[in-house]
Amino acid sequence: MALRLSKASMRALRYIAVLSLIGFCPLLVHAETVASVWGSAILRHERDWYSSTQARAIADSVLRYQSREGGWPKNTDLAVLPGSGADIPSDGRENTFDNEGTTLPMQFLARVIDATADDKYRQAFFRGLDYTLAAQYANGGWPQVYPLREGYYSHVTFNDNAMIRVLSLLRDVAGGKPPFAFVDEQRRRRAREALERGVDLILRTQIKQDGVLTAWCSQYDEHTLEPAWARRYEPPSLSGNESVGIIRFLMGIPHPEPEVIAAIEGGVRWLQISALRGIRVERFTNDKSEHDKRVVADADAGPLWARFYELGTNRPIFLGRDSVVHYTFAEIERERRTGYAYYGDWARELLDEEYPAWKGRTAAER
Repeated sequence: MALRLSKASMRALRYIAVLSLIGFCPLLVHAETVASVWGSAILRHERDWYSSTQARAIADSVLRYQSREGGWPKNTDLAVLPGSGADIPSDGRENTFDNEGTTLPMQFLARVIDATADDKYRQAFFRGLDYTLAAQYANGGWPQVYPLREGYYSHVTFNDNAMIRVLSLLRDVAGGKPPFAFVDEQRRRRAREALERGVDLILRTQIKQDGVLTAWCSQYDEHTLEPAWARRYEPPSLSGNESVGIIRFLMGIPHPEPEVIAAIEGGVRWLQISALRGIRVERFTNDKSEHDKRVVADADAGPLWARFYELGTNRPIFLGRDSVVHYTFAEIERERRTGYAYYGDWARELLDEEYPAWKGRTAAER
């Protein structure tokens, strides 16, 4: 009987074979975990690891996925060498800032460059940085995909922290500290200028209600900077998720100007008043033996935030694939209830720990 392997398993075996050829013992790598090497955790190794045979093998694989424009795809295990061109996303999917596309490969390569000084990785990083800088709109924002694609991909995108990840990368590049000390001064200067434009865009897009600063939308029209639709269940609205990432980024600005402080304070106040208490979301099996989710009362539950709050009313809203606005979670289809994060505790750590610490630092600087 012939043994059939999944595509992921075949790619994992190719990865092990490559490691064997370059001298890294595959017996030290569990076959089931090879495909999960790639992810944000890859940035948390000690510096010496990035000069290892394993790290260099992963870096060589990352280079294979870089597009001719300089970007990288999302939702792709870049640690596994592509077996053929068919394994490399194309047709517009190869260049994105969504879901850690482009930014994570650059952060990883920077660490390998810092540890090895290998010029092939340096040149790939520079291509990625030049690509990232070229993608910025004149208004300071970034699209989800570049070169631009028709549709919501071209909106200024805070959704899933895409633009915040870009700005965080540029902040580190502009600072010129390890592992980014290898970046030349001209590119650092361009990164600083892009960073300043991006921060200005953040301040201009914070929503005001009755003259009071509140939160941010997940995406904005790239021309008008008005809140915009993304997918059919992602409406123009105040975001209880993306606003947290924006505030966290702003709190990382040293010696903030008054307008930055005001933006943070306004966003934090909004998160505080928008917290949903006395409820939790639980998984259950419905009467059709299907996995489902529901909201239940729980006086002991910690605060939650809705992903979407209605503009003007600040009421949590829920939309399924029909784009109809509902005010209760149970009214949308099961497929969306189980397949999308409409609730989360996103702001808990920010409000309980990070914001008080920031307040203390800011007060000390004055």
